[in-house]
Amino acid sequence: MAHTVIVHIENADPFVAEVDKLPDPTDQFFACTNPRLRDGKPLHYITDEATSFIFPWHRISFIEVMPAEGEREQVETFFRD
Repeated sequence: MAHTVIVHIENADPFVAEVDKLPDPTDQFFACTNPRLRDGKPLHYITDEATSFIFPWHRISFIEVMPAEGEREQVETFFRD
Protein backbone atom coordinates (compact mmCIF):
# COMPACT_ATOMS: atom_id res chain seq x y z
CA MET A 1 0.00 0.00 0.00
CA ALA A 2 1.39 3.40 -0.96
CA HIS A 3 1.73 6.09 1.69
CA THR A 4 1.46 9.80 1.03
CA VAL A 5 4.19 11.77 2.78
CA ILE A 6 5.29 15.38 3.13
CA VAL A 7 9.08 15.63 2.91
CA HIS A 8 10.84 18.58 4.51
CA ILE A 9 14.22 19.25 2.87
CA GLU A 10 16.77 21.69 4.28
CA ASN A 11 16.63 25.14 2.63
CA ALA A 12 13.70 24.20 0.36
CA ASP A 13 9.91 24.14 0.47
CA PRO A 14 8.38 20.84 1.62
CA PHE A 15 6.89 18.60 -1.05
CA VAL A 16 4.32 15.81 -1.22
CA ALA A 17 5.25 12.37 -2.58
CA GLU A 18 4.26 8.72 -2.45
CA VAL A 19 6.30 5.83 -1.02
CA ASP A 20 5.60 2.11 -1.32
CA LYS A 21 6.85 1.41 2.18
CA LEU A 22 8.01 3.57 5.02
CA PRO A 23 11.81 3.85 5.30
CA ASP A 24 13.77 1.72 7.75
CA PRO A 25 16.20 3.34 10.20
CA THR A 26 19.06 1.54 8.43
CA ASP A 27 18.29 2.97 4.97
CA GLN A 28 20.98 5.17 3.41
CA PHE A 29 18.55 7.19 1.28
CA PHE A 30 14.88 8.05 0.89
CA ALA A 31 13.17 6.85 -2.30
CA CYS A 32 9.83 8.25 -3.49
CA THR A 33 7.63 8.74 -6.56
CA ASN A 34 5.46 11.56 -7.88
CA PRO A 35 6.96 14.49 -5.95
CA ARG A 36 5.05 17.77 -6.19
CA LEU A 37 4.45 20.92 -4.18
CA ARG A 38 1.58 20.91 -1.71
CA ASP A 39 -0.63 22.73 -4.23
CA GLY A 40 0.05 20.08 -6.90
CA LYS A 41 2.51 22.10 -8.99
CA PRO A 42 5.71 20.38 -10.17
CA LEU A 43 9.01 20.92 -8.40
CA HIS A 44 11.24 23.33 -10.34
CA TYR A 45 14.42 21.29 -9.74
CA ILE A 46 13.07 17.96 -11.08
CA THR A 47 12.87 16.94 -14.73
CA ASP A 48 9.35 16.23 -16.01
CA GLU A 49 10.26 12.81 -17.48
CA ALA A 50 11.70 11.39 -14.23
CA THR A 51 9.53 8.88 -12.35
CA SER A 52 11.47 7.78 -9.24
CA PHE A 53 13.64 9.88 -6.95
CA ILE A 54 16.33 9.18 -4.36
CA PHE A 55 17.26 11.77 -1.73
CA PRO A 56 20.17 11.39 0.73
CA TRP A 57 19.16 11.42 4.39
CA HIS A 58 21.47 14.30 5.28
CA ARG A 59 19.28 16.66 3.18
CA ILE A 60 15.99 15.66 4.85
CA SER A 61 14.89 17.33 8.10
CA PHE A 62 11.82 15.18 8.71
CA ILE A 63 8.97 13.35 6.96
CA GLU A 64 5.26 13.60 7.77
CA VAL A 65 3.18 10.50 7.04
CA MET A 66 -0.35 11.43 6.03
CA PRO A 67 -3.28 9.15 6.96
CA ALA A 68 -4.98 7.14 4.22
CA GLU A 69 -8.58 7.93 3.28
CA GLY A 70 -9.92 5.08 5.45
CA GLU A 71 -7.86 6.24 8.43
CA ARG A 72 -9.00 9.88 8.24
CA GLU A 73 -12.19 9.03 10.11
CA GLN A 74 -10.11 7.75 13.04
CA VAL A 75 -7.84 10.80 13.25
CA GLU A 76 -8.94 13.33 15.84
CA THR A 77 -8.63 16.92 14.73
CA PHE A 78 -8.43 19.69 17.28
CA PHE A 79 -10.14 23.01 16.82
CA ARG A 80 -11.13 25.98 18.84
CA ASP A 81 -14.75 27.10 19.27
